[in-house]
Amino acid sequence: FPARFTLVAASNPCPCGFLGDPRRVCRCPPNRAEAYRRKLSGPLLDRIDLRLSVPRLSRPELMDERPGEPSAAVRERVALARERQRARYEGLGFACNGQVPGSLVRREARLAPGGERLIAEAVETLGLTGRGFDRVLRVARTIADLAGSGRMEADHVAEALSYRAAVGEEEMARAG
Repeated sequence: FPARFTLVAASNPCPCGFLGDPRRVCRCPPNRAEAYRRKLSGPLLDRIDLRLSVPRLSRPELMDERPGEPSAAVRERVALARERQRARYEGLGFACNGQVPGSLVRREARLAPGGERLIAEAVETLGLTGRGFDRVLRVARTIADLAGSGRMEADHVAEALSYRAAVGEEEMARAG
């Protein structure tokens, strides 16, 4: 059945949770860590737009009292980006980039030459599937909207690709 929802998920990099940690050694045998990662199938990973590895924070990072970007500034930037999206898709029945079908995303891509070259290279080197390609375009379009850009530049595409590759090359190869 059609449904719109936001999935937020988290997992450890391996059963003990320390694979890749700079301060603790992973105790998992290599085959066990690989079996753990294989539990998420490629087709499932291909449907996840943003994948991030979040490393452990150091003590100075945890103790840092400098304020980050104020929520009001972020809220304003997001509201402007959402307004750009509503205006772009007015009359088409979509409110935001995430709702637009892949065929329309590809047709209306508005990629700058550098962005076009980068995503073409990614198709070859990462083996992006059609679904993965469309998802990168949607995320890059959103990044461009947040930056106030009418075109998807190479840096917008690079950032979108970085969110797909964050889980590691093996997973990307399986997911396509």
